[in-house]
Amino acid sequence: MFKKLISFSLLSAFATLAMADEASVKKAVEATYPKFKVESVTKTPYAGLYEVFMGGQIIYTDEKMTFLIAEGRLVDPKTKKDITGERMEELTKIDFSSLPLDQAIKVVKGNGSRKLVVFSDVDCPYCQRLEQNELVNITDVTVYTFLYPIAQLHPDSAAKSKSIWCATNRVKAWQDWILNNQLPKTTGNCEVPLEKIGALAKKLGVTSTPTLIFADGKRMLGAQPYKEIERAMVAAAKK
Repeated sequence: MFKKLISFSLLSAFATLAMADEASVKKAVEATYPKFKVESVTKTPYAGLYEVFMGGQIIYTDEKMTFLIAEGRLVDPKTKKDITGERMEELTKIDFSSLPLDQAIKVVKGNGSRKLVVFSDVDCPYCQRLEQNELVNITDVTVYTFLYPIAQLHPDSAAKSKSIWCATNRVKAWQDWILNNQLPKTTGNCEVPLEKIGALAKKLGVTSTPTLIFADGKRMLGAQPYKEIERAMVAAAKK
């Protein structure tokens, strides 16, 4: 019993020390970069490195913050795993159930049993490539597309998005445009949730299109090959 108490005390002391170290690292980073909010600090098992998640990216430092490693990748030499990539997946996970899917264009393919969200700019060539070359090869999925015009790149995108959203059949209007470059000939006036989607994208850290979000909350950037998208959906369904 006495040995158990000692073991428990030692574990508690180590845990408290670790928390203190992480807290001091957080304080030092925030003091140096006051414009950024530190989301989390985690000690890694590698050479005294601390993982700091801030500004949507991972940086590394030591307990005294004598250096910073930014835009670098931490790779385990034994397993060849991209530790930084895996941690980014976890740290940027999204609560899929919290997404306002009523503000998205809903396209059901096959039995629609799987779920996929896409942030798409109507004038983004990579979004068109995603739809025309990749998603056409995937079935049994419900795709929710958030129209997310990036005005700095595509000044006409917002007007086209409104035309599609306010069409009598917005699903058909979306597919006619994204697959065949045909906008609806007539469109009505309606409330378009572009500002709400923009705020959502900012909250989620979505900065480029297309951005895909899977049912397990993980994301994928760009017009990736459909086999990679399919693999991610299969993985999401297992969780």
